[in-house]
Amino acid sequence: MTTGAPTPTYPARPRRSRLRTFLPLGIAAWLVLEIWLLTMVAGAASGFAVLLLLIAGFVLGSVVIKRAGRRAFRNLTETLQQQQGGTPSAGAARPGGSEGNGLLMLGGLLLMLPGLISDAVGLLLLIPPIQKAISRYAERTFERKLREATPGTLGDAFQQARIRRPDGKVVQGEVIRDDTAGGTAGERRPPLTG
Repeated sequence: MTTGAPTPTYPARPRRSRLRTFLPLGIAAWLVLEIWLLTMVAGAASGFAVLLLLIAGFVLGSVVIKRAGRRAFRNLTETLQQQQGGTPSAGAARPGGSEGNGLLMLGGLLLMLPGLISDAVGLLLLIPPIQKAISRYAERTFERKLREATPGTLGDAFQQARIRRPDGKVVQGEVIRDDTAGGTAGERRPPLTG
C-alpha cells in the first residue's frame, strides 16, 4: 500500500577519476618494488653498500635541490631588478634560466628518497635533454587541457565549485545584498534580550 509520499531517490555517486583510483595502488606497488630491490641488492652486495648508496643519494639530492633553489632565487632577483629598472639586463637573456628548476628540484627530491628506483628516476631528471623533453610534453598537455576547458571566468569556476555539494546535489540560490535596509553602517543596534 502506498501513502502517496515519494520514495527518496538518491543521486548516483559521481565517478571517481582514474588518478584517484590508481594512484594509491601505484604508490603501494612502487614501495613494495623499492623494498624488494633494496633487499636484493643488500643480499648480493652487503647491507653496508646499500646504506652507502642511500646516504650518497641523500647527499647528492640535497646538493641538487640547493643548487636549483639558488638558481631560482638568482633568476627571481634578476627579474625583479629588470622590472624595477625598466631595462633588460645582459644576464637575463642567458639560455636555461628558469626552464629546468622545477625538474631539477624534483630530481633532487627523488634522489633524497630512500630507494634505488627513485634514485634512478632522479638521476634521469638531471639530464638536460630529458628535462627539455619532459617540459615540452608538460607544456603541450597543459595547453591542450586549457583548450578543452569550458569557457568562463575564474570566479565562475569558484562559484560553481562552491555551490555543488559532495553528494552531487546543486544548491540553487542567489545572494541579494541590501545595504540600505537596517540603517546606516555606523549605527549600532542594541542587543536582543529576552
